[in-house]
Amino acid sequence: MWGRIEPLMPADPVRGRRWADHRRTLEAIAWKYRTNSPWRDLPDELGSFQTAHKRLIRWAVDGTCMSLQATYQDKPGDALALVTAAQDQARAAAGTTPRVLAMLAMREAFAHATLGNHGATHTAISEAHTHFGRISTGDPDPAWVAYFDEPKLIVDTGIAHGRLGAADLAEPLIAGALRREYASNHRSRAFHAFWLARTQLQRGKLDEACHTAMDALAPAAAVSSQRVADHLREFYEQLEPFRREPAAVAFESRLREVLPRRVSASPRP
Repeated sequence: MWGRIEPLMPADPVRGRRWADHRRTLEAIAWKYRTNSPWRDLPDELGSFQTAHKRLIRWAVDGTCMSLQATYQDKPGDALALVTAAQDQARAAAGTTPRVLAMLAMREAFAHATLGNHGATHTAISEAHTHFGRISTGDPDPAWVAYFDEPKLIVDTGIAHGRLGAADLAEPLIAGALRREYASNHRSRAFHAFWLARTQLQRGKLDEACHTAMDALAPAAAVSSQRVADHLREFYEQLEPFRREPAAVAFESRLREVLPRRVSASPRP
């Protein structure tokens, strides 16, 4: 089990204090919930109870990030377990805002969609929209969730449908949200544009897909993001059957011009 969890653990910072041993801390948290004992009774060999308790709270906040990481590593079962744990902590905590609950529900939808659970995906999407509708001006949102605005809710809804293979539902949602993205937000624009291109290609819209993907190359070149690189690679692979079509040839030519290293790292026909 630890072999599956260890890659999801945060790395030590370049500067500042190192994390306490991740495995021992997880064992401390597991002991707490297995025995239902007070934190102060934590055995000495499992470390400081204050460290374990603080880490549990921190990971409840970070659970959504770990869930996404697991999804991108093609471990949707782990992703679902992580986001479910984060949701449990968020619901139990006083003062959790609707925006936080909406974001977590959408991460749950991603995990279910990757697993192919259609009904559970739609339920989680509905829950996300319900929570988002309860947001009020003045909610004490933590800074880390401020990015989850209406365009993000819409584009994530589209991506969840896309993960289910429902490109007809995904395309208009992602396209609409992309039009509302700030031009300066290079990472999100590239990430969402490649998702849009993939859904367009799934719908047989080769010319539109290649045009959308070409528009994504400039913002993709402006950032260093493994997620963006992965989506570019996946779109490039999806183009395989159409490699000799003029639109695909034009896209690859532009790709070689803007991101030559990404082409050399991609599989060739």
